[in-house]
Amino acid sequence: MSNAGSNGAKKFEGKITIYVVICGVIAATGGLMFGYDIGISGGVTSMDDFLEEFFPVVYERKHKAKEDNYCKYDNQGLQLFTSSLYLAALVSSFVASKVCTKHGRRLTMQAASVFFLIGVVLNAAARNIAMLIIGRILLGVGVGFANQAVPLFLSEIAPVHIRGALNILFQLDVTIGIFVANIVNYFVSNIHPWGWRLALGLAGVPATMLCLGSMVIAETPTSLIEREQLMEGLAMLKKIRGTDNVNAEYEEILHACEMARQVKRPFRNLMKRSSRPQLVIAIAMQVFQQFTGINAIMFYAPVLFQTIGFKNDASLLSAVITGIVNVLSTVVSVVLVDKLGRRFLLLEACGQMLITQVAIGGVLLVNLKSTNELEHGVAVWVVVLVCLFVSSFAWSWGPLGWLIPSETFPLATRTAGYAFAVSSNMLFTFVIAQAFLSMMCHLRAGIFFFFAAWIVVMGLFVIFLLPETKNVPIDEMSERVWKRHWFWKRFMDEEEQDKKDSV
Repeated sequence: MSNAGSNGAKKFEGKITIYVVICGVIAATGGLMFGYDIGISGGVTSMDDFLEEFFPVVYERKHKAKEDNYCKYDNQGLQLFTSSLYLAALVSSFVASKVCTKHGRRLTMQAASVFFLIGVVLNAAARNIAMLIIGRILLGVGVGFANQAVPLFLSEIAPVHIRGALNILFQLDVTIGIFVANIVNYFVSNIHPWGWRLALGLAGVPATMLCLGSMVIAETPTSLIEREQLMEGLAMLKKIRGTDNVNAEYEEILHACEMARQVKRPFRNLMKRSSRPQLVIAIAMQVFQQFTGINAIMFYAPVLFQTIGFKNDASLLSAVITGIVNVLSTVVSVVLVDKLGRRFLLLEACGQMLITQVAIGGVLLVNLKSTNELEHGVAVWVVVLVCLFVSSFAWSWGPLGWLIPSETFPLATRTAGYAFAVSSNMLFTFVIAQAFLSMMCHLRAGIFFFFAAWIVVMGLFVIFLLPETKNVPIDEMSERVWKRHWFWKRFMDEEEQDKKDSV
């Protein structure tokens, strides 16, 4: 039985049904699309055939005898190839929010897979930079739609006591996507001259999986009831909970939907004082997720390892190793998030990430100059430190950056609020993707100290401002979390007045 918790909270009956698990696994393939793209971009942008065809300046600089270790990939066009996807995802997440509310989570996921597939075709068949960038933009629209719908879908179908674990399936699939992309990069890098086309084209596999899978999974009860399909919503709730005794949960969802329907302008309602806690937390989690430096490392892992002296095959193999660590560590989060709680995992990771970022920066500062290569033993230590960094991120800020925003908003502002979370993630992913190679060129090893400073800020944020949401029903967050938090409760005093104003 699913227990909503103590302190007089309601108890909702429900089992972990096979149907919920299947729906969760299928929906989470949206994470495979996102992860594969993160992993494939860095590998493709380090392949000579790709660089020679589209970025000859970078190709020539890479093969100069006395190239600068920190600057050989510093090219705005090359960075735009990677980052244009995230700018498109930023804009499309707001459109996806409307689609999610009006047409449901499932149709939004279907649309995501279609946009992604069109982008894959353009990229794999690209003859010029324009085709590449347009393809990346369409991939970005697909990512924006998927990242909006999938975590909401997972949070809404999950029984409360495994909501964290089920939601983290999305991030687990992101890490699997990155790992598979690293494997693909490793093998296709020796297929000349079209290996990079194969790497980009295989992104269509997870998109096809999501497209076909989204045709057979259920819509969430919350989305059905929100769109006034009450009987269908009740029937689906009984199906996913594996019991007919769902009246208490049904009534709570129905009440949340009635309150949501009174809000005619959800984006405007997000600006109300009583929405401030959830909005600040959602945006901050996404911004901090990027300022750990994780995507800088995962995007450009092959490039980074080449920079510190590994040759092409060795650098791609090192990226495969970090990919394995990423997947296994995310499984740790699935197992522990609903036992140890969100705050514990985040704070432990802050300590581990801080130590490893400072250590990587220190090793490179002492040992890697502009034109030399690291000694083999030192380079291996850098890979070990990167793996320790990736592992701590993968069981904390990676999955929880998506989980916490998806479970904290009331239904009235859930899709709108989550759109802000997704767009914030994509904005700062874009900033990091566009700036990282240039920052590495100018800050050199100091870039790792830059990210370490942000990790200190993140730890303080969790200690003072992030409440624990473990085992709290998604529609009871306001009463049981925000109104009891030492800082955020002052913003909730005006909640009732805000409700009246928003009608």
